[in-house]
Amino acid sequence: MKFQGMRQQVVEMSVMLADHGYFAATGGNLALKADDEHIVVTPSATDYYQMTAEDVCVLRLRDLAKVDGARKPSVETGMHAKVLRMRTDCRASIHTHQPVASACSLLGQPLPVPRAEDRTLLGNEVRAVGYAPSGTSWLSGKLAKALRPDINAYLLRTHGAICCGSSAERAMLAISALERVALDYLRTRIAVRAAQSSPQQPALRHLLATLDAQPIRDMAV
Repeated sequence: MKFQGMRQQVVEMSVMLADHGYFAATGGNLALKADDEHIVVTPSATDYYQMTAEDVCVLRLRDLAKVDGARKPSVETGMHAKVLRMRTDCRASIHTHQPVASACSLLGQPLPVPRAEDRTLLGNEVRAVGYAPSGTSWLSGKLAKALRPDINAYLLRTHGAICCGSSAERAMLAISALERVALDYLRTRIAVRAAQSSPQQPALRHLLATLDAQPIRDMAV
């Protein structure tokens, strides 16, 4: 089996992302650069807790021809390939439906990254990518236009987020950092509204309490 160790790493990362609530059901996918010519990608529509290394797909990066793997590659493979071709410094790309960042993706706005420790992982801002249907070349093209060499996190309008990194570990840390940034951003906006007297004030205060009860934990690969 080609790239067995890296394919097993994809399985372990996927389970960890699911355990943290960043992957859900079969929603979410990732790709790792195995070498300069190949990537390993999560399979399509596969339960993360049932997935094996044999299920993980090995593809040629230049044309996405399948070299090995028991299943079809993720429908978002083209999006990951765009990242890993254009960002030659990156070895990992992760697309999540993580809850708070996904909520921010509905706003269609970039997010500031105020903390220096988060900027080392994400860049100076989280860029927003306009809507396009999932799994399409249209979405991949929109992401490609938004990609910047110094920004590692992007919100996909109504469709979650994608982060990249120079290693699998840094990409996983970027996912956690993005959720912290998104949580702080939403908390600040909601707190301003909750401070105003309105019929929605009790609901907004309850929402703030719910957000405050959600700890963000880093993921160690």
